[in-house]
Amino acid sequence: MSYLSLTSWSLHRHLGPLSWSKWDHDKKEIVTEVEEQPLNLKLVDLPGILSEKGFQAVEIVHAHFHSTELDYLQKLCQSIKKSGIRFYTLLIDYGDISTSDPVRREKDMDFIKSWIDVASIAGAENVRVVSGESSPEDIVALQRASVQFTELCVYAKKKGVGVLTENFRSLASTSENCLYLLEHTDLTGLISDFGNFSGPNKLDSLKETLPKSKSVHVKALTTQDGEVDKEELENCLALLRDADYSGPLTLVYDEPGDVWKGINKVKDIVKKHI
Repeated sequence: MSYLSLTSWSLHRHLGPLSWSKWDHDKKEIVTEVEEQPLNLKLVDLPGILSEKGFQAVEIVHAHFHSTELDYLQKLCQSIKKSGIRFYTLLIDYGDISTSDPVRREKDMDFIKSWIDVASIAGAENVRVVSGESSPEDIVALQRASVQFTELCVYAKKKGVGVLTENFRSLASTSENCLYLLEHTDLTGLISDFGNFSGPNKLDSLKETLPKSKSVHVKALTTQDGEVDKEELENCLALLRDADYSGPLTLVYDEPGDVWKGINKVKDIVKKHI
């Protein structure tokens, strides 16, 4: 049976300064950029709030961690345990393991491993690793990513953490590439994001990845007047039954206005499919 989850991205406007990582091609190193946001909600308080609102799980973007110090991670872990919800996935939003640049590849792998360490301490069941920014037609890059995923899966297993990837960024923008990565690595599974496939074949692509998915990101599209596109969302949700999906339905909402009001609109639609 599937259950309700929320990604911290839905609340990113309230979780304080965000620390984004990016690759500096000139310096040949990873640099951090801080995006200023008001701190209206502390990450350590989020699990309890979500539990009160009827959610059973949370997925947290790495940029929302205000610290990676041991005391902070242990405090977050205890907060999650006290709330009774699951910390299903730590979403690592940086990294290109498909790159042909050996320097970047090595440093990105070290970066990802450091966040696997964080996930282990904070009590996350999985990490989400982006497969890469290479073209989806680049077979060599796809094979390169597979090799790196194999290494990451070995590392994560020792830490008691699963490794997922997602139909996110260019390399994994096709269902064929998503399934290739699953078949040629020891990945725990996929995350299928409703909003990341597009075009006339969107539903067909979701039909192919949903049976292999361990998490679903329910990203609702909006109409021109800013309302949730209920029909489009219902068409995506209708695929879950045939896929025999039983994992978290993680709501992704990032539109102007009252964020909780928007989240609840999506939540009311999704609850009919649980």
